[in-house]
Amino acid sequence: MPSDRLTTRRTPSTATLATLALLAMTAVWGSTFILIKDLLDRVPTLDFLAVRFLVAGVVMLVVAPRAIGRLSPLARRRGIVVGGLYGVAQILQTAGLAHTAASVSGFVTGLYVVATPLLAAVLLRTRLTAWTWGAVALATTGLGTLTLDGLAIGYGEAITLVAAVLYALHIVALGAWSTVDDALGLSILQLLVIAVICLVATVPDGVVLPATTADWVSIVYMAVVAGAAALIAQTWAQAHLAPTRAAIVMSMEPVFAATFAVGLGGESVTWRLLAGGAMVVTAMVVVEAGPRRTAQGPDPGDVQHLAV
Repeated sequence: MPSDRLTTRRTPSTATLATLALLAMTAVWGSTFILIKDLLDRVPTLDFLAVRFLVAGVVMLVVAPRAIGRLSPLARRRGIVVGGLYGVAQILQTAGLAHTAASVSGFVTGLYVVATPLLAAVLLRTRLTAWTWGAVALATTGLGTLTLDGLAIGYGEAITLVAAVLYALHIVALGAWSTVDDALGLSILQLLVIAVICLVATVPDGVVLPATTADWVSIVYMAVVAGAAALIAQTWAQAHLAPTRAAIVMSMEPVFAATFAVGLGGESVTWRLLAGGAMVVTAMVVVEAGPRRTAQGPDPGDVQHLAV
């Protein structure tokens, strides 16, 4: 890893901005749950994903047509890999939802918070302390409190767990491969790869498009803001944050989703919502307030790049 990038990772002000960007992205993702729940009554899930990511990729290509061209051959290969990880994870998570309760799916998917530090330790040789493991355990408990209401291990849970591992791999790979200069091109390439994977999965049955203006407005918001802009924010932020820290910040997604559901969807405030949300927020504060080395990763020379 180049020394200038290591210096960037250890700059507190940059790390703080990256954390805030990741938090904003997570809030945007949380805002989409109400929209998606409504939209999926009329558009099949895979069709929705294909259209969403295709619109996002095309919009970003129009805005920055040369961004992918500026990527090195190695960066392009890496973009295809991380986009593939995310696209397959989306399909598996969606398929799992057809065979398990949404609350159980949410918890199993959230286990990427646990898988991320494990994979980072194995693949990046990241040394984690008890402080970080405590934050991971607290975030996981909070996710369970928020979403879990009984758990039966079956086909749906199994493939959702595979999706969680793929999401964790995506986070780890971005942490190892993303750079500030490549963030835009890498994000656009990921969006296009995700769109292709979802299109391939849904083409045999035909692609169902949104039929109303309101549905297209929802699609465009989720494509441009929650898709393109959010993925750019994640890719840029992970050029400055260790994978474990990023995963814990991203565990705020169900908290934001619940907040929007209560504020805009009319859902009730429950003790599980308050307790689970408080634990996830506390976990994020713990990892932010902990020793900088814990949040930022190992010393120079301890990190080994993932190879393609």
